[in-house]
Amino acid sequence: MDRDGIYTAILKEELVPALGCTEPIALAYASAECRKLLGELPDKAVAECSGNIIKNVKSVIIPNTGGMKGIEAAVAAGMIGGDASLGLEVLSAVKEEDLPAIRDYIAAKRVSVKLLHTTAALHFIISMEKGSESASVEVIHQHTNIVKKVKNGEVVFQKEVSSSEDMNASLTDRSVLSVDGIIEFGETADFSLFAPIIEEQIRCNSAICEEGLRNKWGVNIGQYLLETREKDFITEAKATAAAGSDARMSGCVYPVVINSGSGNQGITVSVPVIVYCRRNDIPHEKLVRALAISNLIAIHQKTRIGRLSAYCGAVNAACGAATAITWLQGGSREQINETITNTLATISGMVCDGAKPSCAAKISLALEAAMMGHDLAMEDDNFLPGDGIVKNDVESTIIGVGEIASKGMVSTDETILNVMVND
Repeated sequence: MDRDGIYTAILKEELVPALGCTEPIALAYASAECRKLLGELPDKAVAECSGNIIKNVKSVIIPNTGGMKGIEAAVAAGMIGGDASLGLEVLSAVKEEDLPAIRDYIAAKRVSVKLLHTTAALHFIISMEKGSESASVEVIHQHTNIVKKVKNGEVVFQKEVSSSEDMNASLTDRSVLSVDGIIEFGETADFSLFAPIIEEQIRCNSAICEEGLRNKWGVNIGQYLLETREKDFITEAKATAAAGSDARMSGCVYPVVINSGSGNQGITVSVPVIVYCRRNDIPHEKLVRALAISNLIAIHQKTRIGRLSAYCGAVNAACGAATAITWLQGGSREQINETITNTLATISGMVCDGAKPSCAAKISLALEAAMMGHDLAMEDDNFLPGDGIVKNDVESTIIGVGEIASKGMVSTDETILNVMVND
């Protein structure tokens, strides 16, 4: 496969629709698969989860559940009303009449949660029992990456998987990604290759952001910004993206086209570029090409970090959006590189403490920093090699940030989880 084919395959793999925060939805998906494997509603279920799964499910409202939160709710909703064939939109099948059964199942404490001791950040096992019958489903590294199914003690499906070192093993090879290659792809690749993928992202992510600005969701960061800040592009971009996160974290039933396993990152990487193009009457094809660049820049960074870590993914997504805006403004390759470097040098320290309403505020701050990085780059001002984590070139800086996030922040992640779960 040539470069354009690989880059398109990566976009197709990463830009998929999801209804709700992806960690509880992944649990619901696996739960629906496990219930299907068992053949009937279980007497009890167990969710063994890595610390990062627990962190990201704890505080977010699960869509179509009437405001329920938590691992137990995600598992019960998936098994009782979910449709595993819908992937990360599994809970779109849940109906109003399913809610009493979901509540009763949780109230009866028929779902138990255990910490899964694992080296992988994204790793969980759903197990179910009904009389003498049993089933389990194991997922690792990616949200729908089922690696093992067991029925009545017999392995009925298994694929090879190893430790967190191979967190991208089941994905299209990312070693071909580079900033220069991404820009060339966005500028020259056959538009028909990736346009349908990007256009779905435009439709879905615009819709949830519009909903977030129309109605009360979370703490209304988006509406707050529009009411209290100057009505310029940066405010509109931050407010619109934050509003989408407001709605998503609070159980809105609008799907989001995700990036690197995250709906918040999917919103952050796309919506500011959409707002910029709308304000400046940019032709549709150029918008789509800019979004291909934005998404791939974010994916390039996240490939080294992994799906879940203590490093807030809004930083990478905001960096991608700002890079695309630099490109839209005719920035040189050097200015594009400087946008990335300036952003990473400024806000790489923002931590992830799970999915919850404050993600909207973090998106706003990440975009503020990224657009400052863009503005500096367009004035040919940039942080220099040796300034903290800044290396001699943009690719080395991206590698360094990946090392910090994937290895250096492991103990930070553990401490965050301890703080979150211990009152």
